[in-house]
Amino acid sequence: MSEIELRHVDKRYGAISILKDISLDMNNGEFVVLVGPSGCGKSTLLQMIAGLEDISAGEIRIGGKVVNDMPAKERNIAMVFQSYALYPHMKVAENMSFALKLAKTPKAEIRQRVQHAASILGLENLLGRFPRELSGGQRQRVAMGRAIVRDPRAFLFDEPLSNLDAKLRVKMRSEIKKLHKRLGKTTVYVTHDQIEAMTLADKIVVLNEGRIEQVGTPLELYNHPNSVFVASFIGSPEINLVTARVQGNVAIPDNGPALPLPFALPNGREIVYGIRPQHIMIGDQGIAATVTLVEPTGDNQEVSVQAGDVNLYVIANSEHPVSTGDEIKLSVDLDKVLLFDSQDKTRIAMAGM
Repeated sequence: MSEIELRHVDKRYGAISILKDISLDMNNGEFVVLVGPSGCGKSTLLQMIAGLEDISAGEIRIGGKVVNDMPAKERNIAMVFQSYALYPHMKVAENMSFALKLAKTPKAEIRQRVQHAASILGLENLLGRFPRELSGGQRQRVAMGRAIVRDPRAFLFDEPLSNLDAKLRVKMRSEIKKLHKRLGKTTVYVTHDQIEAMTLADKIVVLNEGRIEQVGTPLELYNHPNSVFVASFIGSPEINLVTARVQGNVAIPDNGPALPLPFALPNGREIVYGIRPQHIMIGDQGIAATVTLVEPTGDNQEVSVQAGDVNLYVIANSEHPVSTGDEIKLSVDLDKVLLFDSQDKTRIAMAGM
């Protein structure tokens, strides 16, 4: 059952169109991540669901009820922002309970809800502290606790980890995922970080210039991207994309090596050839290339190579290290090759698939 439904939703500021014909179902208990580059409209869409932005056309339903004209406070949705937005003069417990006090919730219930949220988030020993006495991760947990005490229909997160350092982002990402599994509430999460999207989401919605490019599970988008844009946005390191022309059973780029094709295409067709760095192997035979840069990452090396005028990125195992200047041979996993039309940038599927 869909908890949040968007039907042909548009957002315009005068003549400027921000979101265009957005239709989407977010199911009960689902973790949905809106991802895309800056300016694609993902935060605007989240604010429209929350009721903080009016929609220009279309319909939004929450729990089966049309909420186009319903004020934010009546939508029973809790939002966690990029900025913690904590009241500096209030202690943690007061920050978490403030919305309940405004709603004239009985004091005993407020205490129970605050204690429950604090136990979920590990904040029991911090309830008497002021925000200035907390770390960034603790403040973010307090902001999440403020949302939990309201017991909303759904949670909305707007890039909540952007202000944290890399190590703390990983830790908080794990905590958010555990929280979602524990509470089982529909969650809509905005990020520009595709690693966050891949690790958190049940369903990813890729936005580009105000339109939905593709919706699917993380693995669906990784293995079967519908377009060059999705292929390049999902996956780390970024996919190798090479413009080439079909000649027999290979695709040949200008001043580049012959790239094997996974299935037959008409001779002369111009395509974009995609292969992820993880799916290129260094071996004893294949495409001749020269190592131009090596970036050790622990178990692996991220290696830049040049084959003719074509630059490729490869993941190499550190047990068989390479060095800048090495002459190597490359082979590709044909089952993982992705082909796209060079004109409309959509994926080419094998006939019958």
